[in-house]
Amino acid sequence: MPKIIIDSKEIEFKQGQTIIEAARENGIDIPHFCWHPKLSVSGNCRVCLVEVEKMPKLVISCATLAADGMVVNTRSEKTLSARRAVMEFILINHPLDCPICDEAGECKLQDYAYSHSVGESRFVEEKAHNIKRTEIGPRIMFDAERCISCSRCIRFSSEIAGANQLTFTKRGDRVTISTFPGESFDNPYSMNTVDICPVGALTNKDFRFKSRVWEMSATKSICTGCSRGCNIDIWVRNNKIMRLTPRNNEQVNADWMCDNGRINSFKFVNAEDRIDSVQVRKEGFLQPVTWEEGIKTAAVSLKKFKPHEIAFIGSPYATNEDNYLMAKLAKALGVQNISIIQHSVEGDCDDILIREDKTPNLTGAALAGIRPNYNGFSLNQLVDGIRQKKIKAVYIIEDDLYSIAGADEKAFANLELLIVNSSNRNKTTLSADIVFPASTFAEKNGTFVNFAGVVQRIRPAVATAEMDRALDGMEMSKWDKFGTKFDRWMQGEKKDAKPTWRIITQIGEQLGMKFKYEMAENVFDEMSGAIKEFAGTDYDKIGSEGLKLKSEKIAVNV
Repeated sequence: MPKIIIDSKEIEFKQGQTIIEAARENGIDIPHFCWHPKLSVSGNCRVCLVEVEKMPKLVISCATLAADGMVVNTRSEKTLSARRAVMEFILINHPLDCPICDEAGECKLQDYAYSHSVGESRFVEEKAHNIKRTEIGPRIMFDAERCISCSRCIRFSSEIAGANQLTFTKRGDRVTISTFPGESFDNPYSMNTVDICPVGALTNKDFRFKSRVWEMSATKSICTGCSRGCNIDIWVRNNKIMRLTPRNNEQVNADWMCDNGRINSFKFVNAEDRIDSVQVRKEGFLQPVTWEEGIKTAAVSLKKFKPHEIAFIGSPYATNEDNYLMAKLAKALGVQNISIIQHSVEGDCDDILIREDKTPNLTGAALAGIRPNYNGFSLNQLVDGIRQKKIKAVYIIEDDLYSIAGADEKAFANLELLIVNSSNRNKTTLSADIVFPASTFAEKNGTFVNFAGVVQRIRPAVATAEMDRALDGMEMSKWDKFGTKFDRWMQGEKKDAKPTWRIITQIGEQLGMKFKYEMAENVFDEMSGAIKEFAGTDYDKIGSEGLKLKSEKIAVNV
């Protein structure tokens, strides 16, 4: 391979790479604003200027191809002097509003002003003022004074989102970005520009002024808005989710996520309709009981029915571990009536990320033993069986029975027993005989499998009362096995919820079954030995970027 020398370090590079790409691949940081690895080169910020031997002038490393034998210096006095001059120029009209800027703590201009600037400006005239707090779209607020004209947002809109909605207007120190006449910056991926904006010019209206970055913990997880399973960071403060941001994973979502997933896929975790206690129907009303009483009541109630009178409904929102144990419990009880509710929106998809299937784990549930039409049992047969009083008991996890397309809701009143694991109240929980508060995707460990057969991890970012009890007395050095930062868990309200796999484990134990699982990882280890698609996998191998399952095609009977 060809070689290049950067700051006296000889490195290999691929033919066609630019200097900044070769440097980045080898852990050498060259300051930059306008360059982004997923966008075309614009070369308009000039911060990435470097000195190349035998070249008469400094060159911008983002647009200069690396050549075999090239000698580059990113720290020479000539380079540093030019970099300081560029920083001084950029800061001439930039407002000094870091204390109130949402980007503080994540701002590249702030970082570079500290590490590559002289700390003062020779410009003493009044700064040029521009428009502030402009809604350029339904989800984006624009502050023109902070904009450094890097053009990242313009290029993203055109090249990635496929919606050419932004452009530069005016000239000189009056230049600004604007939507085209009659346009609103409203494409389904507009909020990615907030992530790639190197300053605080573009801000997320949903998150604006809610928290500083250093006040939050960030936990690696995945988005549950559709079957893509975009990799994300969950940002939490006082045990409340403040925002979601995309995390790089080239085999799933690259660097992006859609606006709907970013805004709407976590609100139910913070919602006021969360179920916060086990409830059992007594004298016609749901009344709070202890976990012990609820588990015992569920086990005793299930024993009253014959296997063919019981139906188990899994969930494409639940983890592989949750669905696997539900299938195992059904098998232990001899129940053959097993199904799952699909949630898709026809036509709501694109060629970028968005999928019609609006669930994160329909594929994984099928592999775990919960699939549509399992053993020929369909949802239509479920509804007919309930209407005819042939099915008398239903156990459903993390879904709404009333969401079955074309369901006769009046027929559900025929059920003699309805057990529900749910995080939030819905029509099903209101009709249930036993309700267990289930942990959300942000409150438990587990795995999902996306539409392409990539198994991925979720980790607890929000604490529950159960997790508090588990951590009580445990050495802090061992907390990392839960896969998150628990130092932020000391404040904020904690729901008394449990992951579905644990609830089913306790019901199984009450029924005399050998369900001995202490952690979600124990369940997955059993799955990897029992299900061929998961063979040889474990949490460590899945890691933070997921793992493509071995089967070339994973069949899901939908």
